[in-house]
Amino acid sequence: MTRRRKVLVAVAAGLASVSLGLAGTNAAGAQANPNGLKLIKTKTSLLGKHYWYQQTFKGLPVVNGYYAKHVGKNGNVEIADGRDAVPANLDVSAKVAPASAAQSANAAVTARAQRDAAPNKSLVRQPAATSSATQLAVIGGPNARLVWNVTSRSTEGVSRSLVDAKTGSVVESKVISDNIDGRGSVFDPNPVVSEQNEKLTDMNDKNQDALFLAQKNVILRNLDGSGKLDGSYVNIKEAKGGIAQSKTNTFVYQRANDKFEQVMVYYHINQTQEYIQKLGFTDVNNESQDFSVDTYADDNSFYDPSTDMITTGEGGVDDAEDAEVIWHEYGHAIQDDVVPGFGESEQAGAIGEGFGDYWAVTNSVPVSKGFNLPCVMDWDATSYTTDEPHCLRRTDGTKTTDDIDGEVHDDGEIWSRALWDIQQSLGRTKADKLILEATFFYDPDTSFAGAAQDTVQAARLMYGKAAAQTVTDAFKARKIL
Repeated sequence: MTRRRKVLVAVAAGLASVSLGLAGTNAAGAQANPNGLKLIKTKTSLLGKHYWYQQTFKGLPVVNGYYAKHVGKNGNVEIADGRDAVPANLDVSAKVAPASAAQSANAAVTARAQRDAAPNKSLVRQPAATSSATQLAVIGGPNARLVWNVTSRSTEGVSRSLVDAKTGSVVESKVISDNIDGRGSVFDPNPVVSEQNEKLTDMNDKNQDALFLAQKNVILRNLDGSGKLDGSYVNIKEAKGGIAQSKTNTFVYQRANDKFEQVMVYYHINQTQEYIQKLGFTDVNNESQDFSVDTYADDNSFYDPSTDMITTGEGGVDDAEDAEVIWHEYGHAIQDDVVPGFGESEQAGAIGEGFGDYWAVTNSVPVSKGFNLPCVMDWDATSYTTDEPHCLRRTDGTKTTDDIDGEVHDDGEIWSRALWDIQQSLGRTKADKLILEATFFYDPDTSFAGAAQDTVQAARLMYGKAAAQTVTDAFKARKIL
């Protein structure tokens, strides 16, 4: 469901209008909003400030109800209004207990996970889902109702289920975590790339001479001095085998040691956040990102927006051995931080996957020596591919919107190719800067075309007409514009 409505507001009167709009009228002078708005995030980008509001009704959040105000440095204001109408007389007293709602949600998630489990991934019955949070909320629109918003964890990752608080029926249940199918391995960025050797294999996580040679001594910057792998941009919150600790802040392990993956997570996340800040951004996931390392038995890693946690799996190649897996998942955390609730539509989800792949590849540029750059997750893919080069996906594919099939990872290849073409034309630094800047203007339920238009506009404002045309051409080649 898309309710995108953008309004450009004049400098002086417009600012006053928007200010009044958040208190009672919108920028276009519409009727007062009876449901309320709650400021949940303020972000600063290169072109201005961005204010994100959660729509509420009688103090409860309205599912997917948002309102955003983008204030440019030139004084122009852009409004994105994604509110849903809620009847004023809607009863917000729940008849169904939260424990009962959680049970219904977990049953629905478990049934879907068992039904959709790939035969070659699991030969046994999938474990039941468990719930981590239950909160009252409101669904707006023509079928407005009170619901329990339940988040559950299963073999699919993290799911959100909406359970009718009056009847107990499951209204909606979907996976909200951004994930990839089992990945693994990374040094800098991973052994396949650093050794330029497609013949390397995992050998069930054993130490190997070839992999020892691929290890690189690095400086771990921005540690907090606690003796753990915690710092300004990374927090290893939990990990298989326990949290790595060192009184001397020396974390040197061979890859068979589970703590090796913790070091990889810390180093590569710290590196990418330092790069983001060198681009000029001080408000793009500028926090200590929580990680759960090697705690998921399947060949899968995912970002959970409900807890702001990235979890890495250990099926096949341990996912956190491959920096491109780490960077991909961090891409999801970036977008969720910049645009609250990002990924509500299928195409927005595909943009998330495509951006994650692009972010993995662009971070590989400085260390790959040009080796098969468009190949995503070369090391992780050795555990489930036979063709060489080993790639989960590529950023130089030939897909266009004619090839959309409704699966976000597949459709993400359309978006990642467009971004890769932009980088090839503008250069890495300029491309990454404008791609991050454009993200601030995305709607949570944006389309390919909507996000492309935001990117073209960012290119025009940052680099001029010629760059904007280059970006436009890249999206036209994918039939996005």
